[in-house]
Amino acid sequence: MNYKMIGRLLSLILTVEAIFMIPAWGICLADGADVAARAFLIAIGLCLAVAALLYLFSRGAKRNFFAKEGLFCVGFSWVLMSVFGCLPFWLSGEIPSFVDALFEMVSGFTTTGASVVSNIEGLSRGVLYWRSFSHWLGGMGVLVFLLAIVPLGSSDGNSMHLLRAESPGPDVGKLVPKMRQTAAVLYLTYLGLTVITFLFLVVDMPAFEALCTTFGTAGTGGFGLKNDSIASYSPYVQNVCTVFMLLFGVNFSIYYLLLLRRFREVFADEELRLYIGVVLGSILLITLNVRGLYASIWDALRHASFQVSSIMTTTGFATCDFDLWPSFSKGILLILMVFGACAGSTGGGFKIARVLLVLKGIRRNISQVLRPQKVQVIRVNKTPVDEAVVAGTNAYLCSYVVIVIVSFLLISLDGFSITTNFSAVLACFNNIGPGFDAVGPACNFSIYSPLSKLILAANMLAGRLEIFPILALFSKSLWKRK
Repeated sequence: MNYKMIGRLLSLILTVEAIFMIPAWGICLADGADVAARAFLIAIGLCLAVAALLYLFSRGAKRNFFAKEGLFCVGFSWVLMSVFGCLPFWLSGEIPSFVDALFEMVSGFTTTGASVVSNIEGLSRGVLYWRSFSHWLGGMGVLVFLLAIVPLGSSDGNSMHLLRAESPGPDVGKLVPKMRQTAAVLYLTYLGLTVITFLFLVVDMPAFEALCTTFGTAGTGGFGLKNDSIASYSPYVQNVCTVFMLLFGVNFSIYYLLLLRRFREVFADEELRLYIGVVLGSILLITLNVRGLYASIWDALRHASFQVSSIMTTTGFATCDFDLWPSFSKGILLILMVFGACAGSTGGGFKIARVLLVLKGIRRNISQVLRPQKVQVIRVNKTPVDEAVVAGTNAYLCSYVVIVIVSFLLISLDGFSITTNFSAVLACFNNIGPGFDAVGPACNFSIYSPLSKLILAANMLAGRLEIFPILALFSKSLWKRK
């Protein structure tokens, strides 16, 4: 294990986190929120102090970097960022419990949007900004950001190990020949879509609220500025969020292909077609099912479209209390919680790419039973899928099921209903935010014990980082120097 190189990366990450806290500190100063400003200043100072110590430790580091270091660095860095990132919440007293502050910060960075805050409108603007900005930073990943701006070594493999460990989806490849250029393309696309979202929202919202809502939409996070999430905003704002949540749930390589005018490849992409098909089918079914709850079919369509977009992209915004919808509609939303968005997007969940591979794998297994002599290869977009990717998808599915079951049993010790506990685990593990029953869109996660909150926070991290970087932290072999 190359600990010095890991120390260098962690030093850079804490420095970036400290720099990104500065705008929140400035907002607190401008608003005269002295306690919150002091809390941000202390957090910035601690980040920089620890970063300096890590930098001194990592002097003379060899730049060889392998998959083991990539897993460790990604898993540990997200835990470290969350611990330091929650300090302003805790030190300001706006979230008095450290466990609650950590839960809120993990929820922010992992773009989950599950909250323990009962009175969101009582938070200072600086805290609200940092809370929402954490979605944007975590949406694409802070290590991807570092790859885009900082050379991490002479070998392109260094960058690949980090990108593969942090990027959502069953496989990560290069869009352009160099991984640093790939990271830059991803972040420029992300930034461009973010700016366009803000320009649409600011038409009908105050600039600060439009900015924070943009962070939540772009990062598919879902922290709102109001206690009712997005419900009190105009239909225009809700419709804009609906469209852009769906756009941020698309694999970003699709936008790169569009820029290259490779439209045929875009239209032929099987993951994109399945994603659009599931979205449209879910909207239609829910609209018909909830029609009687609203004044017109158009209101039903607007709310159905928003909630399908919000849940499938794992954003977690809400325009209504969908926990009051009929069981059929809630069942569809529960399935969408698991499906999630596309690989290579800012959305969470199991990912449409994996759903596609699982379905094709089932079809192949049935075919092999009927014709055992025939060699069959799984193809996506007419390209053979490496069997290692298929095996990795199956391993991910098994790990997914085991973690959900164990987490569900552990938090059930708190004594809440099966619906509450199961949906809470799914909402946190799939980085969605609201669940059903006592953790529905009109409620929050403050009801759980500190232990359950830590378990759910671990679920958020495991879900955002695709399980294995977090599980790897508990492996003895990962900590060995050789």
